[in-house]
Amino acid sequence: MNEPGEAVMEAVLDPAQREHYQLAWLSTVDHKRLGILYILTATVFFVAGGLEALTMRLQLAVPNNHLVAPDTYNMLFTMHGTTMIFLVVMPLVFGFGNYLIPLQIGARDMAFPRLNAFSFWLIPFGGILLHFSLLIGQGPAMGWFAYSPLNETPYQSQLGVDYWDVSLLVLGIGSVGTAINFITTVLCMRAPGMTLRRLPLFTWMSFLNSFLVLAAIPVLNAALVMLLIDRQLDTHFFLPAEGGSPILWQHIFWAFGHPEVYIMVLPAFGMISEIIPVFSRKPIFGYEFVAGSTVAIMFLSLGVWAHHMFTVGMGRPMDVFFAASSMLIAIPTGVKVLNWSATLYKGRIRLNTPMLYCLAFLVHFLCGGITGISHAIVPLDWQTHNSYYLVAHFHYVAVGSILFALIAALHYWFPKMSGRMMSEKLGKLSFWLMVIGFNGTFLIQHFLGLAGMGRRIYTYPDLPGWGWMNMVSTVSAFFMAAGAIVILWNVVVSLLSGRVAGDNPWEAWTLEWATTSPPPEENFDALPPIRSRRPMWDDANPDRPDPVVGPEHDGMQKESGSGIDKHFCAMLAFVVSETGFFGTLILAFLYFNLAPQPGPTAQVLDLGRTLFFSVCLFASSFTIWRCEKALHRGNIGMMVMWLTLTITLGLTFIAGQGLEYGNLMGNGMRIGTNLFTTTFFTLTGFHGIHVIVGLLMLMIVLGLAMAGDFRLKPPPAALAMVSVYWHFVDVVWVLVLTVAYILPHFVNHL
Repeated sequence: MNEPGEAVMEAVLDPAQREHYQLAWLSTVDHKRLGILYILTATVFFVAGGLEALTMRLQLAVPNNHLVAPDTYNMLFTMHGTTMIFLVVMPLVFGFGNYLIPLQIGARDMAFPRLNAFSFWLIPFGGILLHFSLLIGQGPAMGWFAYSPLNETPYQSQLGVDYWDVSLLVLGIGSVGTAINFITTVLCMRAPGMTLRRLPLFTWMSFLNSFLVLAAIPVLNAALVMLLIDRQLDTHFFLPAEGGSPILWQHIFWAFGHPEVYIMVLPAFGMISEIIPVFSRKPIFGYEFVAGSTVAIMFLSLGVWAHHMFTVGMGRPMDVFFAASSMLIAIPTGVKVLNWSATLYKGRIRLNTPMLYCLAFLVHFLCGGITGISHAIVPLDWQTHNSYYLVAHFHYVAVGSILFALIAALHYWFPKMSGRMMSEKLGKLSFWLMVIGFNGTFLIQHFLGLAGMGRRIYTYPDLPGWGWMNMVSTVSAFFMAAGAIVILWNVVVSLLSGRVAGDNPWEAWTLEWATTSPPPEENFDALPPIRSRRPMWDDANPDRPDPVVGPEHDGMQKESGSGIDKHFCAMLAFVVSETGFFGTLILAFLYFNLAPQPGPTAQVLDLGRTLFFSVCLFASSFTIWRCEKALHRGNIGMMVMWLTLTITLGLTFIAGQGLEYGNLMGNGMRIGTNLFTTTFFTLTGFHGIHVIVGLLMLMIVLGLAMAGDFRLKPPPAALAMVSVYWHFVDVVWVLVLTVAYILPHFVNHL
């Protein structure tokens, strides 16, 4: 639809047309509509998370308050953190990415529209699962970080933790699907001339951020699986009374948790990097440094998690390493602040609402970054880690930086999404309410923390200064709530009666502004030539275009992207994500079994028989390789033969694993017998599930081959895609065989 204000169009439709219009939204695979649905879903959960936060602030407004019971407060505390991170910020980030990435690279849609829709619908489903536990009065009450043993059955016997666990697994699967789609879209769907060096910074940072999602989310998924097995199958991964390790939970959770901060903030960096240059009327200062520092942040963020654990007592070498890595990551982050500041310097700055939120972002992020560095100093962290000083630091990053960037993005791209301009008067009113409310709420919490107020407490005694500072924080929180209400009102009013925006109301330079507002279903009728990072500037100023980035015709000869098959690319990305999942399970096995455990050990395993069945699985890698060779030669008969042999070898391996499980269970061993059986059955069981999934895919390919699909020119990429997965399954088994079967024999002889 090219006309502005889809909400207005819906209002004038007759009932039958309106029903069809609404159903079209529910069944859509259009990336633009899905992006808007992400944003609307996040808004609903933002209201829920905000009400939870306001209730907590009311409870803490005065000393010795009993507005809510301790268990209720703990539930609110858990639900607020989980909701805001997994159901507000991440869907907003994915929503803007869904809407903008294809437009910014000149594509018609995401690489996998149906996967895109599936990933979205997992968000409301996961959110409903999470909040259903509250409706039945059994909400989780152990903090969004779910520290063990508070997450275990003896301490949380109700279903709240199970709902929390399953909901995060659902949300994690959706996040991985979205990340795979983003990566594949950027690599394979770019318009001619849109090389990686010319990508808009929002797309570049969302692209890199997707790799971070693939690295971090599967680690959390592995921890959630282990916790669910503990609670449902009576195992003891994290229960100390039975030999489990609460410290292992902390390591795994924060190995996800700290990259998660950057998963939220990197797209926010991209938004700021798009908006500040437009309202400064200057290109971004040091594009290469902004882009390169993002790569550095992505890698460094994977090695700083244990600064959350200085108070655990990891030992001096570990403390020194993670203190150094935590300080090191401040360098590429600081580079970005300098680039944004240099872009502002001597610019013709326009203080529209998006720019105001960006300026507030810079101030808040600087404050949050400085206090973050203080947590890399181990002695200072010991004093402030479990205090409101840390609460204030986190919210200066999560709210003052990330949320303010998202609000700036909403005001900036709203004209493109709706065809209408948002009210500047209401925008500036909301800005001042948000700035005053945010700083009043969280700035004073630094001083509360330094005065000794601990986090995670539901009430406090009437100590000097605590009462009035908490009251200021609570009153200011309602200023923020008022600002949020004004933003929502601005959206509604602007949709109905806002000024018509036109195609490029901000005189911006990236490709999303080259199409109508809102864009048509196919996104573009035609694209301007892409020879630099600002194609819209070049189009509007042919007498003074930007310098050409890279060879002038680099990529112009290609229809799109890099020439990589998108299915093959997606499978590689999926394999990367599964590497993190299996890596976590393997490390958990080593963690518990390198030292002697009471009860059964690896000595009960039949190594000789397992080696025979393993040879069958390893041989299947050779046979599927021969299958691919036969396809390349066009010999479909040989392809079918080698594919059938591959399936036979895989089935033989699964039969062998089933025989081993039967023998172990016949000897009285169950998954909960001891930590060896727990880790062994979990690790080999999930590998077996992956083998079965691979066999199903191989059988589908065999059916396609027998139906003649592979006689097409060029043949479908299904075999190459499944082959990558099957080789991955074989490589994982090499590691599992080494760790679970072979290594224990050597360890026991030392």
